[in-house]
Amino acid sequence: MVKREELLRSIDKNSRISISELAVMLGENEIDVANELKALEDEGIICGYHTMIDWSKTSIDKVMALIEVKVTPQRGIGFDSIAERIYKYPEVTSVYLMSGGFDLMVMLEGKTLKEVASFVTNKLSPLDTVLSCSTHFILQKYKEHGTILTKKYDDTREIFTP
Repeated sequence: MVKREELLRSIDKNSRISISELAVMLGENEIDVANELKALEDEGIICGYHTMIDWSKTSIDKVMALIEVKVTPQRGIGFDSIAERIYKYPEVTSVYLMSGGFDLMVMLEGKTLKEVASFVTNKLSPLDTVLSCSTHFILQKYKEHGTILTKKYDDTREIFTP
């Protein structure tokens, strides 16, 4: 029987790992690992496979922002309805229900600061249950999904002692 927790942790670290590599790591046969992956997908536990890209190292213009949103939850459905309205916009990459000083955290991306600001002003803020928005632009990513994106400079000079 394939251990789900170990399987999930392994693919969470590297979604490109092959079934044969997983089988060796878990001490299972490939068919059992493949069947367990399929079952996890069918149950909605595995929701997708993603590539992490450091866009700052490409020539593609991309601006990312974190938007703190305060809303008035709707009677009987809470925050789900407004979250759904927000996550349907293609610019929105993530929506989280939060505890603390705001209700929803919305991650979005655009080509320019102006484009992102326009989304907040023209699409997000006017929603009837939105009370306020606070926009934070992401200037530099250092670590994402457990992966360090910046590498320290290695000093390769030889040490000289007189």
